[in-house]
Amino acid sequence: MIHGRGVNRDPFAGSPPAGVGLGLRSVHYGHILERKPQVPFFEIISENYMGTAAGAGGRPRQILDKIRSDYPIVMHGVSLSIGSVDPLEADYLKKLKALATSIEPLWVSDHFCWTGAHGENLHDLLPLPYTQETVKHVAERVKRVQDVLGRRILLENLSSYVAFEHSEMTEWECLREVAERADCLFLLDINNIHVSAVNHGFNGLDYLNGIPADRVRQMHLAGYSDMGTHLLDTHDAAVTDPVWKLFEAAVERFGAVPAMIEWDDNIPAFEQLHDEAKKAEKIQQKVLTRADNRKTVAA
Repeated sequence: MIHGRGVNRDPFAGSPPAGVGLGLRSVHYGHILERKPQVPFFEIISENYMGTAAGAGGRPRQILDKIRSDYPIVMHGVSLSIGSVDPLEADYLKKLKALATSIEPLWVSDHFCWTGAHGENLHDLLPLPYTQETVKHVAERVKRVQDVLGRRILLENLSSYVAFEHSEMTEWECLREVAERADCLFLLDINNIHVSAVNHGFNGLDYLNGIPADRVRQMHLAGYSDMGTHLLDTHDAAVTDPVWKLFEAAVERFGAVPAMIEWDDNIPAFEQLHDEAKKAEKIQQKVLTRADNRKTVAA
């Protein structure tokens, strides 16, 4: 068992990439291979490349191997179903570990959610009740996953549209307790915090302040759709002003944490996507410079 503290399971833990990365999407393969844009890292959807051996398995894996030779990669999954009551899928974990062993990602992440029951994958990220029972259940499953992978994983917060009446704590309190028990890390999705804050009527700043800074390894930024009665996390548009504002507050709290732009539908040309990343980097630089200036004055 290797899920205790003090064990190094993160081969790149001491050298996370600076700046803002992008999601690797097939429509941009050609641009990336031909022009080699200055991007600190690319994030892949793990399931798109699992089960294919290095140098084999079709064009997507072959292209991933080429891109991996020039850029760091992080793996982001959508099917771990860490909150489900179904047994963890041994075959899924085997393929996930094989991919991680092959491409040596900076880190591996998935969502704080469940995605199915009774062996059926609903292909959606579904919220959990925030209770001590959930904390215990999820933490034990995270420990088992980390033992299989030989590294800590990152858990990402969801955007949600319903809440459980019998929840005993806030989402951020539940996540914090899971992380403390399992010794895992966070992928903090700033867009999801804003969407859920509007939908459920809490303050996004309270969420940020409730997350321990030393466990945040990565952040996500994305666009949403305003449906009038609620916000819908769609990943099909540019980042909105309220999310940029919350991101600025997140950089204030968490420092130079790598961020990444998610854009999964109505995907624009690479240049437009890259411009979003550059905007995020400018916000990072502004906030970090401001913090350095405060330290200089204080000294």
